[in-house]
Amino acid sequence: MTQTLPTPRGALTPNRPLADLTWLRVGGPADWLFQPADEQDLADFLAALDPAIPVFPMGVGSNLIVRDGGIRGVVIRLGRGFNAIEIAGETVTAGAAALDAHVARRAAESGLDLTFLRTIPGSIGGAVRMNAGCYGSYVADHLVSVRAVARDGGLLDIPAADLALAYRHSELPPGCVLTRATFRANRGEPADLAAKMQDQLARRDASQPTRDRSAGSTFRNPAGYSSTGRADDSHDLKAWSLIDAAGLRGHRLGGAQMSEKHPNFLLNANGATAAELEALGELVRDRVRESSGHDLAWEVIRVGEP
Repeated sequence: MTQTLPTPRGALTPNRPLADLTWLRVGGPADWLFQPADEQDLADFLAALDPAIPVFPMGVGSNLIVRDGGIRGVVIRLGRGFNAIEIAGETVTAGAAALDAHVARRAAESGLDLTFLRTIPGSIGGAVRMNAGCYGSYVADHLVSVRAVARDGGLLDIPAADLALAYRHSELPPGCVLTRATFRANRGEPADLAAKMQDQLARRDASQPTRDRSAGSTFRNPAGYSSTGRADDSHDLKAWSLIDAAGLRGHRLGGAQMSEKHPNFLLNANGATAAELEALGELVRDRVRESSGHDLAWEVIRVGEP
């Protein structure tokens, strides 16, 4: 890039490959990767950055396909200055870079039930953006407010009611970067909450390819058929069952594969490119549409240039 960028206190790296920062281990370089030292560093950088330069906030890359041509502009990745977890009464405030699992464990140790976060891959910023959830609970059920830095460097405190949270959806000001989120949780006995999380982990490990290179669930479940975790949960119209019925369990395209264990998990099984992963996903969508009439929507975020 030829642009002159502001000089931050944090790390600013040009032409930074992104493959090693995503769970699928694919993707070309970012023009720039910015790792701010703290919230003020992030705010000062965005305030001084040319408004014409796009920014893309990136978490731990757990739900992301970065295309092989990389990302134009500045990729912002939050780190140690954004992973604090604070507990006060029945509220838990977590930095956007705090891992979901860590937040669940810390809350449980204090007798607060955010156990649904324990098996959700990724960090709090991504969980809020996607209104992540499982076992019948969602971020929307517990979120009080978020803190963010606007594209112009302004600091925003946004109540949850203003985020239009819906299934795998939120609405945030364009270009803003989440820095922390505050949740309210019900109380429970720490031992009971720990046992609940162990049960969730066992159920996850029994049904999902946790040892394989994936980005979690690839497609959203059709409307009204999200997992509840209840014994009477219907699986007829889950995304995985539609993929299975279309004969695509274990299907391969190049180095990409739909998991044998859980057909809604897209795997980098053997040195796949981002193009192969995305092409296999689109093939699945086409075949499911042909076989069932359902139009699967991507849950994994795909960004960058081909």
